[in-house]
Amino acid sequence: MDSKIIDGKLISEEIILEIKKELSSTNVIPGLALILVGNNPASEIYVKMKEKKCAELGYYSIVNRQPETISEAELLSIISGYNNDPKIHGILIQLPLPSHINEMNVLETVDYRKDVDGFHPVNAGRLMIGEKCYMPCTPAGIFELLKRYNVDTSGKNAVVIGRSNIVGKPIANILLQKAKGANCTVTVTHSATQDIASHTRRADIIVAAIGKANFLTGDMIKEGVVIVDVGINRIDDSSAKKGYRVVGDVDYASCYPKASLITPVPGGVGPMTIAMLLKNTLDSALKKIYS
Repeated sequence: MDSKIIDGKLISEEIILEIKKELSSTNVIPGLALILVGNNPASEIYVKMKEKKCAELGYYSIVNRQPETISEAELLSIISGYNNDPKIHGILIQLPLPSHINEMNVLETVDYRKDVDGFHPVNAGRLMIGEKCYMPCTPAGIFELLKRYNVDTSGKNAVVIGRSNIVGKPIANILLQKAKGANCTVTVTHSATQDIASHTRRADIIVAAIGKANFLTGDMIKEGVVIVDVGINRIDDSSAKKGYRVVGDVDYASCYPKASLITPVPGGVGPMTIAMLLKNTLDSALKKIYS
């Protein structure tokens, strides 16, 4: 195994084994409801992956597929039903939603105690002030990788590239907390930041989540930096069987030589997202976060 690689697949498998061990000592069956609106191909793939993992672990899972034409009121009614279903411990709304549905109305309707995606304002607020909550799954996965690879984070300069509610803002808040794998001095850069490279060149840790293929290049980083690449981008490649290949937000070839640790794409952050969703659902079933 390459000592520079942060292997998300390996760590996610460790977490799944830990979940199996915890499940073996309880009679509780975690229940997860996945709601998919429309027929977005990428969303369908993600939902099937989550459904498969639930089946492997013996979770009770429901995939509720709804047409793109569903009204907001109808969708909110479905969510309310799962809020009141004792067999369901986690509710996941696969994003994005059709434009005629207000995303925030939907996320706020989910009972925050079953919000295993960590997007409800209650969980977002508790995360910001450092209280126990469900963390969004991708940032939670990044946090877990840093801890399990014993990355020295305390007092280090961390630069987050991207300010989305799904990754950028929550991982910035996580890295700020007084905790193992955190306690960083955090800078958040984004599309309006002037000269992002001036920030990344002094970073000890970089989380790239800007959604631009190969955005972070070797001339933008210093020796020894730890890089976490959240990006998943398709670029045309006539030599590939599918006519494209998947790359991250980091130009891996130019950044790898200078990095001390780096996540690959695929096989880095991606597998961690589903593992943390399953962990959040188990925690909900066992009432570890909210009693």
